[in-house]
Amino acid sequence: METTTWAIDPNHSEVLFKVKHLLISNVSGQFKSFNATVETEGDDLTTAKVNFSADLSSISTNNEQRDAHLKAADFFDAANHPQITFESDKLEKTDEDTYKAYGILTIKGIAKPIRLDVVFSGVIQDPWGNPRTGYSISGKVNRKDYDIKVDMGNMLGEEIYVNAEAQFVKQAELELV
Repeated sequence: METTTWAIDPNHSEVLFKVKHLLISNVSGQFKSFNATVETEGDDLTTAKVNFSADLSSISTNNEQRDAHLKAADFFDAANHPQITFESDKLEKTDEDTYKAYGILTIKGIAKPIRLDVVFSGVIQDPWGNPRTGYSISGKVNRKDYDIKVDMGNMLGEEIYVNAEAQFVKQAELELV
């Protein structure tokens, strides 16, 4: 069986998050530096193994003071835990172009199972002859599950909503023996 590897195109992808502020509106942010690969057996998406990492030093909410606080020990503790990671262990097809991705999300060294919703946008060949594929990914996590227990009263919601647009470029295929 051939293994197909897809590498993320960071110039055409984004990883965003939102959290309630004062319980009345959302504050948004993003990770500017991240990496991801998807490996499948042939082109069968249900066999996908996803590996993702985001560099916490690249967090941006368009507010330098808030970004510095998010990197501090009472939030993400970026000095001791510089990355957030996700590794899938199952991809379940739920409809023609929709999937549920199951895996382990690790934040601050705490690994917990998570389910993400995935919409497959198809595969195309770009103008340079490279196969590309795209996905919209969404999910939510409770910050307290990852020891982000900052007591700010009603200033900060517990649920963090994650949305990503990911475009991948097909890499070399390897024959497994």
